[in-house]
Amino acid sequence: MHYAHKIGPGDKVNLKDFNPSETRGLDREIAEATTQKLGEELEELQALMYEASQTSLLIVLQGRDTSGKDGSIRSLVHHMNAQSCRVASFKVPTELEQGHDFLWRVHAQTPQTGFVTIFNRSHYEDVLVTRVHKLISKDTCKVRYDHINAFERLLVDSKTLILKFYLHISKEEQESRLLDRQKETEKAWKLSVGDWKERELWGDYTKAYEDALSKCSTPDAPWFVVPANHKWYRNLAIMERVVDTLKPHKKDWIERLRDIGKIRKEELAEYQRQLAERTPSKQA
Repeated sequence: MHYAHKIGPGDKVNLKDFNPSETRGLDREIAEATTQKLGEELEELQALMYEASQTSLLIVLQGRDTSGKDGSIRSLVHHMNAQSCRVASFKVPTELEQGHDFLWRVHAQTPQTGFVTIFNRSHYEDVLVTRVHKLISKDTCKVRYDHINAFERLLVDSKTLILKFYLHISKEEQESRLLDRQKETEKAWKLSVGDWKERELWGDYTKAYEDALSKCSTPDAPWFVVPANHKWYRNLAIMERVVDTLKPHKKDWIERLRDIGKIRKEELAEYQRQLAERTPSKQA
């Protein structure tokens, strides 16, 4: 069973069609146990991907404030090797970044072969925040959809697997989480006036997300809508999709490692033969 909703190419997205509190009738304890089991499988798959060094993985996390991007990252990286996994965040562009095209700063953060990179927000901010705050025109926004699709196609052609998750929470759940942060000293640092101001633009952001999901979900770089009101369900939905995406490559990675092992053995045997020829025998 798939717990995240895949957006097909050309699908017209209406976020009202997705229940942010969806659980598919799952019990939390069972869901968390399933997530742990999938995480153990992810550990093996990521190790094989890294050692085979044929493929990379880019995970894009988008969502409103408090939707759970940080929590989703913790759930994933707990089962990944830190040597071959990194997180990249995208905030307000610097003066240098503003002097280039909007994808310039993003391309440098994409994963090298064998590695995993998780985007905490991404290049999609440039068709979301910029659109909602009218920093770009409607025509520019439409052109950027095409640029994004071409950019992601380039990554796919370069052996990068791409998974894009929209963490879908309700307005009521967001308010509850913001108020919880306000009450808890340990989380108060996350608060900002901007979080509350952005809530006033809820409808504008909804439309912007719907258009981005509709225009930029392609066969090789699909969007997934993840019901995220329940954190445990969110983690399961993402983990399942990541494992399902890597699993078909397992056989190829293992064969690649066997080939590498064979070559290494042959090289070692040749070195030992040459060493023996250079070493005088005891009888001599």
